[in-house]
Amino acid sequence: MSERDGTAGEPTAEAVRAGDEAVFGELAARYRHELRVHCYRMLGSFTDAEDLVQETLLRAWRARESFEGRSTFRAWLYRIATNACLDTLSRPARAREAVTADASRHPGRPAPADVPWLQPYPDELLDLAAPDEGGPDAVAIARETVELAFLAAIQHLPPRQRAVLILRDVAGWPVAETAEALEMSVASVKSGLQRARATLRGRLPRRRADWVAATRPSRDELDLLERYVTASRNADLTALAALLREDVRQAMPPATLVFDGREAVLDMWRPVLEGEGRWGEWHCLPLAVNRQPAVANYVRRPGETSYTAVNIDVLCAEDGLVTEITTFGPELLPLFGLPLSVESAVTEP
Repeated sequence: MSERDGTAGEPTAEAVRAGDEAVFGELAARYRHELRVHCYRMLGSFTDAEDLVQETLLRAWRARESFEGRSTFRAWLYRIATNACLDTLSRPARAREAVTADASRHPGRPAPADVPWLQPYPDELLDLAAPDEGGPDAVAIARETVELAFLAAIQHLPPRQRAVLILRDVAGWPVAETAEALEMSVASVKSGLQRARATLRGRLPRRRADWVAATRPSRDELDLLERYVTASRNADLTALAALLREDVRQAMPPATLVFDGREAVLDMWRPVLEGEGRWGEWHCLPLAVNRQPAVANYVRRPGETSYTAVNIDVLCAEDGLVTEITTFGPELLPLFGLPLSVESAVTEP
């Protein structure tokens, strides 16, 4: 964790304990964006993460007299945020939705459809969490820690194991500090981390170990996205088929339906793109989501004057082909500053 907010014993701690709203507000604003990313990793939901940041800051203000300055204000907020997320994950609604997927269905591949609350995260908001890519916080939003495959995989971990993994392997906390934050023994933290890592090895893509610590899609991925957007706009099923790997998979959280294989995906697309039942004229916009290539899809049906949002496709690619598509509902488009309906073709940003 960085020490940007000072060290133990500085006047900051005294000001926070004394209820100095200006000091507290400045520090809260400084860490708000990265706290949202942290809560997002814990919960897999952008909207829930927004709520948990508010809850974290409210808890911190109420408990301000307990901030002794032995750790940084940032670390103190992370501790509060982590425990607020654990409280949320222990509630009955979340418990009923606990992941029970059979990992043998797709060995070596995550299952986003088995995580009903998974949502995308706009890249421009990730950038706000670590604006200086060379700074100490940049690693916290490296691609491999926010890609949907990772988010889906860690949701399969028990909440406390998930917290241990995120604090140790993503945030880089020392074992002792992690144990104190979670009120666990050092031995329990080490054991939990070992089990969490073993679980992830069975759920993350096999080639993930070959990834570099990127913070943006590669040039090849962007080129692939451009071809995907063009083929989608033209409703060109042949061109789309050429972009899909044979074992491509499409998932649509929160629905548990998964389409496995190129032919299954094309069979699902065909009725809306071709023939008498086709939906209409398509317009698609490239997006930046979870450090992955993505596209927002709109359609103008026959007789209508406006384009209506249909969904968001987030792509995973290997060797120039799409290997996985995670499709989200259009209600999330306002997160990206895009409307749900437009009168004419949306102009690319």
